[in-house]
Amino acid sequence: MRKKNRGALILLAILVLMLAAYFALRAWNTGQEKKEKEQQEAAAVHVTETSADEIVSFKFNVGNGDLELNKEDDRWYYTPDKDFPLKQSYPEEMAETAGSITADRKLTDGDSIEAYGLDDPVYTIEYTDADGNVTELLFGDMTGDDYYVMKDGSDTVYTVGSSVIDPFNHALDDMAQLDDYPSIGSGNLVKEVITQNGVTTIYDSENDDQTEDMAAIAGGLGAVTLSEVADYSVEDEDLAMYGLDEDSRITVEAIYTQNDEDQILTLYIGNEDGNGNRYVMMNDSRIVYLISDEICGNILNV
Repeated sequence: MRKKNRGALILLAILVLMLAAYFALRAWNTGQEKKEKEQQEAAAVHVTETSADEIVSFKFNVGNGDLELNKEDDRWYYTPDKDFPLKQSYPEEMAETAGSITADRKLTDGDSIEAYGLDDPVYTIEYTDADGNVTELLFGDMTGDDYYVMKDGSDTVYTVGSSVIDPFNHALDDMAQLDDYPSIGSGNLVKEVITQNGVTTIYDSENDDQTEDMAAIAGGLGAVTLSEVADYSVEDEDLAMYGLDEDSRITVEAIYTQNDEDQILTLYIGNEDGNGNRYVMMNDSRIVYLISDEICGNILNV
């Protein structure tokens, strides 16, 4: 019995030693990784060093025209039109990228800026921080996968990875936050109420005589995709030209179930655009969408 106990104690001691060695090695590896990371950061050549939270405006042109964004009260806007539905993840990524650019190389004893295409930059990115400091980055010719870059007002030239451009390489339309459209079909459509020219028509899933009508309506509602936009922030005075003013539009209220609760989707259907579509708005959004005549016809059961 003593031999058995002695053997168990020896095995336990070996296990403890192995665990201690494992955790010691793990701690050493973590320390080495941290040390290497600190060394790499210390050796990095920083082109810009601005906290993303401190950046409050952008002006840039990376091939999609001149764009300007501004931040107020921690929210980003498209400067010429504050009502444009700007998706916040785009400028947030821009700020993270532009504020912390590191160079692959810092050129010393280089040629004139003309030799790098910096006298006539292909792209420009300018940002302003909360203290009013302006940083403008000029992008010249490419060398491999890098751009020659310099800050306006400086004569130092760097090479910077082309991925720096990626967060800025979007047209304004690409950065729009479109409305979320619900999932509606014959399985969850309860009722639809259509009001046009003061006349109301009701279609109800509990009305057995309207089974085919409800199926057609559900097919139309289920086929809607909010992807083509006619106006991102329509003004009240412009609603009439789309046939979406209160006197002209058709109002559709679709009652459907979601998570066992009734929900209401309101669509406003306006004029035809002459290309097989109609102008449509939803709920309290200011975005005017284009939806095909065929889909609108099914929604209206005509």
